[in-house]
Amino acid sequence: MNNYEFEQKYYDLGKEYIAGVDEVGRGPLAGPVVSAAVIMPKDFYIEGVTDSKKLSEKKRIMYEKLILENAISVGISFMSEKVIDEINIYEASRKAMIDAISKLKVKPDIVLVDAMPLNIDIETESIIKGDEKSFMIACASVVAKQARDKYMDELSKIYPEYGFEKHKGYPTKAHKEALKKYGVLDIHRKTYKPVQEVLSKER
Repeated sequence: MNNYEFEQKYYDLGKEYIAGVDEVGRGPLAGPVVSAAVIMPKDFYIEGVTDSKKLSEKKRIMYEKLILENAISVGISFMSEKVIDEINIYEASRKAMIDAISKLKVKPDIVLVDAMPLNIDIETESIIKGDEKSFMIACASVVAKQARDKYMDELSKIYPEYGFEKHKGYPTKAHKEALKKYGVLDIHRKTYKPVQEVLSKER
C-alpha cells in the first residue's frame, strides 16, 4: 500500500507543512494515553514506517531515531489516567491530539488525523486506518508509541511486581493477576472494568 498518497495530494494543492497526528494507549488498564504530532520535510520518506502496532520494538527504535533526527517539528502530549477517568478515553485521546498539535513549533497547513474529528483552527482530514494509509500519521504513531513505552518502563522500576516493562499496562493475563494480587495503583484507570472489579472486591 502506498502510504504517501494523502501527503502528495496536499503538496500538489500547494500545502507546505503537513502534520500527522496519532495516539496510543486507549486499551491499557494503567498509565496515560499519549499522542504525537509530527511534521516531516517534503519528499522525505522512510521505507517501512507504518502503524506502530505492526512494527517490532527494534524497528520502532530505529524509525523513531530517523524521524526525530529529520522532523521539522514534533509535539508530544500525555493525558493521565485521571483525565481518562474524568472525561472518558475517547475525549482524552482527542484532547491529547489537540495538545500535541499545539506543541508543534511550526503551524501546519493541514493535519492528517488517525480516525478522529478535531475541532481546531487548522484544516484537518480524518483518515480511517490513517496510521497505515498516511506516512505522516505513521511517523506520529511510532513517536507516540515509543514515548509511552519509555514512560511505562520507568513506571516498572517504581512498581516492579506489576510487570509494566513487559505489557505496558495492557490487560494481559499477567497484569490482571498482578492487579488481583497487589491491588489497584494510583496509575490504574478506575473506570476500566477489570480495575473496577478489583476495587469492588477491595471495598
